[in-house]
Amino acid sequence: MATPQHFTVLSGSTERLDRFLADQLEYSRTQAARLVADKRVTVNGATARASRLLVRGDVVVVTLPESEPPRQLLPADIPLTVVYEDEHLAVIDKPAGLVVHPAPGHWDDTLVNALVARGTTLSGGAEGRPGIVHRLDRDTSGLMLVAKTDLAHRRLGHMLAARKIRRVYAALAWGHLDESPTRIDAPLARHPTDRKRMAVLPDGRAARTDAWCVARFQVADLLRLELHSGRTHQIRVHLAHIGHPVIGDPVYGAGGSRRISGQARLIAEAVERAAPRQALHAALLSFQHPVTETPLEFRSEWPADLCQALVLAAGTSISVAPTEALRYLLFFNRDG
Repeated sequence: MATPQHFTVLSGSTERLDRFLADQLEYSRTQAARLVADKRVTVNGATARASRLLVRGDVVVVTLPESEPPRQLLPADIPLTVVYEDEHLAVIDKPAGLVVHPAPGHWDDTLVNALVARGTTLSGGAEGRPGIVHRLDRDTSGLMLVAKTDLAHRRLGHMLAARKIRRVYAALAWGHLDESPTRIDAPLARHPTDRKRMAVLPDGRAARTDAWCVARFQVADLLRLELHSGRTHQIRVHLAHIGHPVIGDPVYGAGGSRRISGQARLIAEAVERAAPRQALHAALLSFQHPVTETPLEFRSEWPADLCQALVLAAGTSISVAPTEALRYLLFFNRDG
């Protein structure tokens, strides 16, 4: 029998059950509605209609039909930086290029496979995603939470839903924010013609990102970003939506250095060449331990593979907003 998959609703606004399932499972809405009609879905322990409006904190359980035996999670000898670990959870500083959990094209070379190889006990979680409380894109680096017990996983999921886990990112983005801070409140959904992309759509799921300018350079801003929801590609889509895409983003980069005109174009091209991937990093994770209730905070410096892009963007003069912003800049690039 297939292992039920559990999802906690994190959005602060109502959303139809079939749309929520389609987004979580990367299904079409028709496929999601069929699961509901076949009584394979419960909300808070009870069956529900596809049109059921979900609210934050609802727990959706899905039992998928068994079309094939579940894949065995194979160990993979991939080095990991573990910044904290106890019997309940671990905090991983994920390198860029590492997929978080098994999926088509990456069944045996993911963070989960690396955790299995090091003998880390993992919570049940969704099938193929044991221990995964939240995700980072493959080419986004930085701090991630991993649950080692079902109790910790359940409590961390509720904490995410209640916005009690603080996640702060650093990014290099083209151009300059009009205001700092800037609040980006724009609903996100799967792109209507490309299922691998996300887009701002009126009927999408509620999503909010707050952005601060840490330092303003000639062609780009160094940004501090805080998530208030956890949608797929959220920061990348939101920044592109307001006209300031993440430097090095091959999907939402909107033309990259070609956006810059005049003499500054040469600087922009140099920065772009120096960015081997999207310049986005999960820099801070702060939360109360789900079992011991001890306050925990972890920081990860601006990654080495993006340092040259930051140096080239900064050039010889840096316009920094308040004193606190300088502290953030030094934190992200202490060797610079």
